[in-house]
Amino acid sequence: MQEIPRISVIIPCFNHADILRRTLEGLSSQTLKPLEVIVVNDGSSDDPSVAVREAAQKLPITFISLKSNKGAPYARNLGATTAGGDFFMFLDADAILQPTALQLLHGALSQNPDAVFSYSNFFWGAKRFKAKPFDVAALKNNNFIHTSSMIRRCAFPGFDEKLARFQDWDLWLTIAKRGGVGVWIDKELFRVEPRSAGISRWLPRVMYWIPWQWLGFIPKEISKYRDAEAIVRKKHGI
Repeated sequence: MQEIPRISVIIPCFNHADILRRTLEGLSSQTLKPLEVIVVNDGSSDDPSVAVREAAQKLPITFISLKSNKGAPYARNLGATTAGGDFFMFLDADAILQPTALQLLHGALSQNPDAVFSYSNFFWGAKRFKAKPFDVAALKNNNFIHTSSMIRRCAFPGFDEKLARFQDWDLWLTIAKRGGVGVWIDKELFRVEPRSAGISRWLPRVMYWIPWQWLGFIPKEISKYRDAEAIVRKKHGI
């Protein structure tokens, strides 16, 4: 009898009560069921507990609620410390998985024992984001791996809680620095619901290419992006 993979799905949630219900529904429809789902309410002003109680009828859920907002890296790390699985799936609260997502992500790791994490393409609304085969040089140039990926517990170094942005890029660079490699699944395994603020805020790539300094001003969002990128590049010497 084949042993069922022990997968812990960890979801940081900050003001995502509206979409969390659909995210949890996507998990309950998986062809490979998770060992547990850990939802960390990161000091939300809304109430995600209603969606969690509803989903608890179909999923083994642990609900952790923080009194104040600590940031996604802290919430993810907290979830990891309470998780019992051999594999971690750090799923954003607004990322809705395809039914075969966990099965394919775990299957890729089973078929590639030297890989320590697996990742896929995804949709942001109607826009398709395609990743690429794992390559350290390409990763140092820019991030192409979404946070919602599966990692072997033994290779998880923890998220840097000091970083306000690019925590996922920093995580993959840290793993790569330690010799870890990833395996890419060339399929769209989840869809992120567009939001005007929060994790899923996105600007067209061309916005980051514009030489704003020549125009005499830099939009606040672009300035924050470049400052955060510089911090990660300095940390990893790239």
